Amino acid sequence: MTWMKYAELENLLGDDARARAIFQIAVQQPMLDMPEVLWKAYIDFEIEQGENERVRILYESLLRRTQHIKVWISWLEWETSNEEFDKARALYKRANQALEGSPAEERLLLLEQWKQFEQQHGTEEEQKFVEKMIPKRVKKRRQIIAVDGTDAGWEEYFDYIFPQDQASKINFKLLEAARAWREKQALAMQLEPHEREDEEMEES
Repeated sequence: MTWMKYAELENLLGDDARARAIFQIAVQQPMLDMPEVLWKAYIDFEIEQGENERVRILYESLLRRTQHIKVWISWLEWETSNEEFDKARALYKRANQALEGSPAEERLLLLEQWKQFEQQHGTEEEQKFVEKMIPKRVKKRRQIIAVDGTDAGWEEYFDYIFPQDQASKINFKLLEAARAWREKQALAMQLEPHEREDEEMEES
């Protein structure tokens, strides 16, 4: 990649400011052949410079473009390698929320790594916090439809049931029930004056 080679050349020549400027221009380009390679080179450059805050800003910028699990893992591993355990823990929580709509395998990968992180650097309470989020592996069956649309039988597969998803469903049902109750109460209050008027008319 031409952009990356220019930046690396300036870095070799000792002109860090110019190398950084080239990287900054490069990542703003709308069309890049291998953007992930360029971003990694830029992040590695700032890591070599010891510019930790710049590294975090770059990861934030990259996550605005993609929520790929590899980006989260890379950032988490870097924070952990710097022994920034509190920052890493906060980032694990954030990543876990951000990946709720991602494939189950990616979510499981994050949770397994988070679990290992807490086993090495966390308290017993923090370990239990993560363990409660580990999904249950269940066997399911699904129908197979052939290319021509005919029934091709059934197959077994494994799925993951995440506790936080179940909790979200319960909370959603509670919110729906509360909303329905409020609407019913509001309707009753609207009807009540009319009912009183009808009673007064009957009495007169």
